[in-house]
Order: sequence, then structure tokens, then C-alpha cells
Amino acid sequence: MEHLPRILIVEDEPAIADTLLYALRTEGFAPEWCATGRAGLAALTVKPFALVVLDVGLPDGSGFDVCKQIRARWSLPVLFLTARNTELDRVLGLEIGGDDYLVKPFSPRELTARVKAILRRTQVAVDVSARDPAVRHRRDDEPDRGGAEFVVDGERCLIAFRGVVLELTRYEFRLLKTLVARPGRVFSRDQLMTAAWEDPGASLDRTVDAHIKSVRAKLRAVAPDVDPIQTHRGLGYSLRDRSPGVPPRAP
Repeated sequence: MEHLPRILIVEDEPAIADTLLYALRTEGFAPEWCATGRAGLAALTVKPFALVVLDVGLPDGSGFDVCKQIRARWSLPVLFLTARNTELDRVLGLEIGGDDYLVKPFSPRELTARVKAILRRTQVAVDVSARDPAVRHRRDDEPDRGGAEFVVDGERCLIAFRGVVLELTRYEFRLLKTLVARPGRVFSRDQLMTAAWEDPGASLDRTVDAHIKSVRAKLRAVAPDVDPIQTHRGLGYSLRDRSPGVPPRAP
């Protein structure tokens, strides 16, 4: 079992936990269960985990608060489980660092598929950051344009900023890829939703804003002194094009 990806389940309902344990074991994971947020945090201090499946409604507090504590100490991905299917809850979960969001009742197959997708994305990011020479800093002789600081690998759904591979959710990747492809162009929120979401009609402006905020935080973690994404009030967002004399382009 030691070589299997270890998944921490923080869920207070035994029936749901049993279903998750069985589904994850069947798919080749090594899941462990804690019924409270306090127990989950304690488990993380004892051994390494690849991912946390975290219920939002816990008996000793909010899963959102537990996620904040996880983010303060560990970088592992978090998949939220919740009985509340409101846009506000989804946005809040993503804003505080959640990688994905699954609403109860859910299919165990969908849960394991999402876990695999998150782990595949984060593991590839680690591998590429360590070994891939294509992920590099902008050369000193390259023009100082917004997009020149980024390297996009569309096949592996990876984006590197200043030589560092970013750990992005699928929506964050699609949003940033869209902005990087056209430095200086102002994209409206509707355009960004169309580019990033399978069903743009199911998302609202605030969802885009929340994801942009999360992307900005990840960019600041690499380079605290810069903010490559520019907000255009009433219009949308653009990637800063720092070429001399190049004004922003409207949608």
C-alpha cells in the first residue's frame, strides 16, 4: 500500500465515507478516513497525502476553514464535497484554494475521475518543473512583452511563469491560456466564460472574477513584485503588454 497514492477523506457521514473508501481503493488509491476537520489536520501532520477530499459541512466547523489551514501549511490539492449547490459556495471554495468542487449526491465514478484528473495535473506539473528544459525564463534578449514571460504547453495543459510551472485548475488554465495568447487584448467576462467553461451559461461574472483572483495569487507567489493581469473596469481583463506604445485592445 505504501506505493499507492494516499488520499485523505474528511467526511462526517460514515455511509458516504464508506462509499468513497471503496471507490478509491477499487481505483488503485490508498484512502484514509477522518470524521472531523481536527482529525484530518492531525493526520496531515503524521504522513504525506497526495490529495484531500474535504466535506464542507463538518461537525467541528466549516470545511472552508479547514482548507485555509491546509493551505497555510501544505500545497496538496483539495477536492470539496458539499450538499449546497449555490454559486456563492462554489466561488468561495475556489477563492480559498480548492482545486475542484463536487455536489452531493454524486457518482463515485465521477469522484474518482476528478481525483485522477487533479493528481495527473499536479504530478505532471512537478515532473515538468524538475526536468523539462522547455519551461524556462524569458531570455534577456527577448522583448519584454506580457506573454513572453509565460510558456504554455497545450498538450499537457501546463503554463509556466518565469520558469515556474503553475499549479492551475482546469478553469484557471483555460483563462490564463486565453489571456497569454493575446497580450494587451481586453477580454470581456462573457468571452472568458465562453473560452473556459463547457457551459458558460451556468457561470456568472463573479465566477470569472474569483478564478482571476486565484490565478493572480499564484502568479504573485512566483513574482510578488508584478501583476501581469490587468483589470479594465466595466470591460474585463487583459494580460499586460509592456511593449512601448501599445494600447490595450478592446474586446
